[in-house]
Amino acid sequence: MSPQPKTLIYAGLALVAAGVLVHLAARIGLRLGRLPGDFEIRGRHGSFYLPLATCLLLSVVISHLSYFLRKR
Repeated sequence: MSPQPKTLIYAGLALVAAGVLVHLAARIGLRLGRLPGDFEIRGRHGSFYLPLATCLLLSVVISHLSYFLRKR
């Protein structure tokens, strides 16, 4: 099998795992996307949402995971 289908399969499995983790996190009370530091501005003609704290948290978690996986 060429490397491209394997990469797509692994990416799909990673997305499914991420979806399950987000679903389980919501059940225990950790609502990603609604953390303190996430900005939401609502106006008469629209709204703007900037998930700053969520992006920072996910960046730290992914960076640590990649560091530990690379170290093995």
